[in-house]
Amino acid sequence: MYAVIKTGGKQYRVASGEKIKVEQIAADVGQEIVLDQVLALGSGDNLKLGTPLVSGATVKATVVAHGKHDKVRIFKLRRRKHYAKHQGHRQQYTELQIGAIAG
Repeated sequence: MYAVIKTGGKQYRVASGEKIKVEQIAADVGQEIVLDQVLALGSGDNLKLGTPLVSGATVKATVVAHGKHDKVRIFKLRRRKHYAKHQGHRQQYTELQIGAIAG
């Protein structure tokens, strides 16, 4: 069984037992959280779509770790104008272990 969930403004296809990295969630490591924004549930050929959410469907996940992604380097240049700008960014994430999918 799999589900399509929405968290942090993005959508993820998850199945039980998977680990995913999502936008940072304010939760402690080891804490179990419930993701209730489920957009679709699927099992084999059966697919249940929500309008926009599937009513009563939840996904339980455990927080495994917090961290930062690799650095994204930004470089801006205006030729012949003596302008160059260097910048970098490391996005924070929360790693989740997907548990039970109920729906």
